[in-house]
Amino acid sequence: MRRLCLLPFAFCLLLLSAAPAAADITAFLGVNTTPVTRAVKGVAVGTGLLIVGFEAEYADTSEDLALGGPRLRTFMFNGLAQTPIPISGMQFYGTAGGGFYRESFSTEPSGNKTNVGINVGGGAKISLAGPLRLRVDYRIFTLMGSPRHPTVQRLYAGINLKF
Repeated sequence: MRRLCLLPFAFCLLLLSAAPAAADITAFLGVNTTPVTRAVKGVAVGTGLLIVGFEAEYADTSEDLALGGPRLRTFMFNGLAQTPIPISGMQFYGTAGGGFYRESFSTEPSGNKTNVGINVGGGAKISLAGPLRLRVDYRIFTLMGSPRHPTVQRLYAGINLKF
């Protein structure tokens, strides 16, 4: 009886392992809206099977001294659940993960904060031509420790190359 219960699980693992692995890289620009709107730039490198994927991402948000927005650098590792095939040229995904952040002001070098954080979000990879895609992404970050702003929102668009 126990073997019968494991059969669907084993079948799903077989299907996922039979799918060819794909990788992609994204260079992006966007906005971090917390506490004020500031520019963010970064890069993400990922790999995935049919439905499940993983990525490492680095992002750097500029500081705004006049309006009190600190520089925020994040390095996150994320898991993705994605549609197995594009729907009308768009591959949708949801993501969650964690990693490290560093928050700083150039005028307060002793006030730098480094700690861990988590993020959730989602988006779409939109086919343009061949392996070239447009990626649109929204994330909510929860920063641990004592950051100036513990919840941060980010929206970006980028060029994604699938290989």
